[in-house]
Amino acid sequence: MSHHAPDRLPDNQRIVITGVGLTAPNGNSLAEFRTALLAGQSGVTKYEIRYVGETLAGVCKFDALRYQSKKDIRRGTRAGSVGIYSANEAVKDAGIPWESTDKSRVGVYIGVTEHGNVETENEVYLLKGYDYDTQFWSHHHNPRTVANNPAGEVALNMGVTGPHYTIGAACAAGNAGLIQGAQMLRLGDCDLALAGGVSESIHTFGIFASFKSQGALATHEDPTKASRPFDMKRNGIVVAEGGCIYTLERLDDARRRNARIYGELAGYAINTDATDFVLPNPERQAECMNLAIARAGLMPQDIDIVSTHATGTGQGDAQECDALRRVFRESEKTFFNNAKSFIGHAMGAAGSLELAGNLGAFDDGVCHATINVDELDPECALNTLVIGEPRNIGPVRHILNNSFGMLGINSAVIIRKGP
Repeated sequence: MSHHAPDRLPDNQRIVITGVGLTAPNGNSLAEFRTALLAGQSGVTKYEIRYVGETLAGVCKFDALRYQSKKDIRRGTRAGSVGIYSANEAVKDAGIPWESTDKSRVGVYIGVTEHGNVETENEVYLLKGYDYDTQFWSHHHNPRTVANNPAGEVALNMGVTGPHYTIGAACAAGNAGLIQGAQMLRLGDCDLALAGGVSESIHTFGIFASFKSQGALATHEDPTKASRPFDMKRNGIVVAEGGCIYTLERLDDARRRNARIYGELAGYAINTDATDFVLPNPERQAECMNLAIARAGLMPQDIDIVSTHATGTGQGDAQECDALRRVFRESEKTFFNNAKSFIGHAMGAAGSLELAGNLGAFDDGVCHATINVDELDPECALNTLVIGEPRNIGPVRHILNNSFGMLGINSAVIIRKGP
């Protein structure tokens, strides 16, 4: 993207969001999700998984049979189902006449944190009962575990014949899917992008076990209070599943069909810490945000809401707040919130879901809160962090969405109120 403000770009290079389809632990549509966020309603619940036992998770309850047969669901993956539901809902929401759409000009770009470990764990577990005789191994294993699976299942389900692939970007993947879709539209590779992120992470015991061994898995007697970014008593991550897929179009195409526009992709950036496998680097995170802001032709004080990545880990939250202070100083104009406090960490879907939860602010001027902050950690004290109750902050023009992930991947996406 050039360093020119997007509204100086020609309309065929300006990318807009025209539809949103999602499933979150506390809602199965954008309206339900937004309502839950404004009402302080958590989607975290008790959850049991093999070998780890009782733990906590953000569990989705969407109707998979709305767009799939029982056979499709048996043959495919949970990530595939999440993607199929979200993509179909997005197309419906956008009012796109799907029957008459040229499917060869549709691209599917879906971010994932990991894929294939759910099926591998399940197959190995079943094989144990057959004394490890591989003739009992599922012949569906390979198509289920290939890295392009979630996007491929969406393409198959919807008859898309344009490009499809998944973007592996750890927990920055939801943002990365969105960025990839925008870039492909700009290049003329497709005319409609189904872009975002999905997660089936709660179905693999390995993720829970690994966080637990790191001392990074949240515990609390009340599941709804376990995910508590920025709080003194935060003690780790709540793993969640979910998905959010957007229909992205070039502005001239969206205008031609008189589409409703949720917002415009004003700027974005992805960079890398190059310092540690797991620990974040606030200096690089700040550079990532600053780059996105500069590419959008904006100043930090032009950002009205920052959707923070904060996962509820001791170091991660403090490091991000350090990065936010570097960028926004003590700005009274920029408000900070966090959606993981409601749903847990939806991994590959986190970026796209958390962004979606804030889109309503363009219409109502309300910044949803961060819940479960009973005692703010001084290291996380941002004076405009919205805690407890939603806050009416007046007209909202720009939202910045942070998503960071392991191996030092950082992403920032800026959405401007729709033209």
